[in-house]
Amino acid sequence: MQARSMALTITPSTAAFHLPNQFLHPTADANHSVFIKPTSIHPHPIKPRSPTISAVNSSYPRPSSATTTPPSKSWSIDSWKSKKAFQLPEYPDKAALESVVKTLETFPPIVFAGEARKLEERLGQAALGNAFLLQGGDCAESFKEFSANNIRDTFRVLLQMSVVLMFGSQMPVFKVGRMAGQFAKPRSDPFEEKDGVKLPSYRGDNVNGDAFDEESRTPDPHRMIRAYAQSAATLNLLRAFATGGYAAMQRISQWNLDFTEHSEQGDRYRELANRVDEALGFMDACGLTADHPIMTTTEFWTSHECLLLPYEQALTREDSTSGLYYDCSAHMIWAGERTRQLDGAHVEFLRGVSNPLGIKVSEKMDPNELVKLIDILNPENRPGRITVITRMGAENTRVKLPSLIRAARNAGQIVTWVSDPMHGNTIKAPCGLKTRSFDSIRAEVRAFFDVHDEEGSYPGGLHLEMTGQNVTECIGGSRTITYNDLSSRYHTHCDPRLNASQSLELAFIVAERLRKRRISSHPLHI
Repeated sequence: MQARSMALTITPSTAAFHLPNQFLHPTADANHSVFIKPTSIHPHPIKPRSPTISAVNSSYPRPSSATTTPPSKSWSIDSWKSKKAFQLPEYPDKAALESVVKTLETFPPIVFAGEARKLEERLGQAALGNAFLLQGGDCAESFKEFSANNIRDTFRVLLQMSVVLMFGSQMPVFKVGRMAGQFAKPRSDPFEEKDGVKLPSYRGDNVNGDAFDEESRTPDPHRMIRAYAQSAATLNLLRAFATGGYAAMQRISQWNLDFTEHSEQGDRYRELANRVDEALGFMDACGLTADHPIMTTTEFWTSHECLLLPYEQALTREDSTSGLYYDCSAHMIWAGERTRQLDGAHVEFLRGVSNPLGIKVSEKMDPNELVKLIDILNPENRPGRITVITRMGAENTRVKLPSLIRAARNAGQIVTWVSDPMHGNTIKAPCGLKTRSFDSIRAEVRAFFDVHDEEGSYPGGLHLEMTGQNVTECIGGSRTITYNDLSSRYHTHCDPRLNASQSLELAFIVAERLRKRRISSHPLHI
């Protein structure tokens, strides 16, 4: 819905218009109001093309002027255009692209600045070993698989995993979805050739289609409008699940998916759920009410790779409470392995927005380059601003990760270290399908924890490509999916994902490592 169709409420003091409730949090109230003000009444050295947003919830922190300052005058929301950009599609219709970007600039933000600041706080706690990040979702969201059931099932698996991790670690576990915006994908080759026909590579549903024909593969900017609508609808449903009672701890035994019910992981989860139910019963007997919001709701944030810069720019807003810019397409965004060049367009864009940022890092990352990149993106060294997501395989994790940790530590940089055990373990099966071995994924997670134990640093989280669907895309796990099983339920149109059972199995493995760290750091003295 474009701005011109919104109901206007003019006030003499602000001359602002008030967005109707369908664009707000499902439990919207006065504290969730969103105002868009003319930028001319807000003093700031940079004149944005996008509107100023005030999206303040009383439960979310306002930034402190002592720790947060607006970006440099040399930065603007389109200054990335002066830098070399990698992995961007070549749109044949430039006028259509400009029209779509201008339309998106009139749309409401998908997320709010205050929510992003709250996530930064949580990530800062993880950097210090006082919390743990669980980040997961699709390799790439698609238009054709968009459904309430798919969103619910992935959310449900993340709930299950977070309970397992919390029970083992005895620390807060916060959930961030690769959802509500994770469409675009980088490609190793800009073109794909089949039977002598050469066409642009598929770059995600917000860019082009995956069918191998000229019409589908031609980048279409209007797909960004559909991606925005799907992202907004996805987040609306996620917020309803998170705050409407579905995520209540009393429902823990009802989160089990049907196809995991009679599995080893389902049995382990059911046993854990029974123990939690007993604990809740004990609390109730003590007079501690289970109706408190902390027991009936959960926090949930969204994230995606910052890849399609015209889209990200169009949804960047200036927050009127702080004077800072936020990319309001997601709470957290990250720079990929192929777009983290120090002098590149993506880093230039990211350094000016105040969202929590991720940096995907492979074995190719030089420690000195990492320090320089962190300094560019977080010159004030704010805890929670930078999450380094390592993706390099088990062997490289043991060899390369220690030098990265030491380099950041020696530079005095506060970093949240997270393991992505998926991308460094992609192989091709004999049948030609891409897959990942659960054993390799588990080995990289173990290597990640071992290195942090040796370095005295904190393993801050887990980043997974996974789904709540009963797919057969990754081999192995307790149900022993084989190469021959892959074709039976291989639904991804991008990279292979862990299914619910495999995701839960990995959560139990990580929970045990977190439990051991907790016990070793707080030994019992008798």
